[in-house]
Amino acid sequence: MKHWISRTALAVSAAALCATSMSAMAQAWPAKQPIKFVAVFPPGGSVDQVARILAVPLSQQLGQNIIVENKGGASGSIGTAAVAAAPADGYTFAVVFDTHGVNPSLIPGLPFDTRKDLAPVSLIGTSAMVLATFSGSEYKTFGDVVAAAKAKKNVNYGSIGSGSLGHLAMALLSKSGNIDWQHVPYKGGGPLMTDAVAGHVPLAIGSVFVTKPHIDSGRLRPLAVTTSKRAPELPNVPTVAESGFAGFDAPAWWAILAPAKTPPEVVKRMNEEINKALQNPEIAKKLSAQGIDIRGGTPDAARVFIDKQIDTWAKVVKDNGIKAD
Repeated sequence: MKHWISRTALAVSAAALCATSMSAMAQAWPAKQPIKFVAVFPPGGSVDQVARILAVPLSQQLGQNIIVENKGGASGSIGTAAVAAAPADGYTFAVVFDTHGVNPSLIPGLPFDTRKDLAPVSLIGTSAMVLATFSGSEYKTFGDVVAAAKAKKNVNYGSIGSGSLGHLAMALLSKSGNIDWQHVPYKGGGPLMTDAVAGHVPLAIGSVFVTKPHIDSGRLRPLAVTTSKRAPELPNVPTVAESGFAGFDAPAWWAILAPAKTPPEVVKRMNEEINKALQNPEIAKKLSAQGIDIRGGTPDAARVFIDKQIDTWAKVVKDNGIKAD
């Protein structure tokens, strides 16, 4: 009995000691060293932009340097794996894109467990994807595209790559509406837009960030957006849901994650500071210029959103036999 009591007392005191040291670490954070934001895509893209836009106000608010490190490759999973394996001390965070919700079902042998090895800190925002066609196209509405595909007229669309959210959104539409259209994968937004404005590919699906400059110049005609509500940047463009596919919602999104065992106090503090930065009018304006509809909210809200994305796209990947490039 004595042994049991002493073992219990030892376990309780060890837990208390651990909690005390975790609390002390959280209170000292982030004085120890600069914080690293791992942008999981190469420089120049939206993930890099989001990381760099947020690093400035967060450095000022926290009184600590934030270094942005680009670690791209394998649809963002290489950089994310590095963060999952990093010390859980509050000094390393991942800035991820919507591919984070697709990778578990698309990439065999992912070197981390997306749900267990990472702690969502904040959902930064979402953005519509736009289905667009070149200015001289026969398609005037999304309904024209659906009608042509149902009439077996060999409808092709381009996306930024196999397994990209644009590809999966079109695959989901194909399955739910019994529509036959063919996917043409490109190596990123630049090559896709080059062919789209020239009419080499009749349809293109890409983010507002990628498509809007060509829509503004009149070289692309937007037909529909993939979010449940119209995009603020394109208020005259109907949603896919308005075009006969009730409830359809496939947003692009950006989030910040930490290694799973990062102290909850640190996750909470970083979340609060991110929400504060998102409410800064200058920062909000910069993110909006990237086509991002700012979300923010709690770590739990971010987790619920990401888990739903993982479940939704796992089914689409499986149902359509989609493989990564």
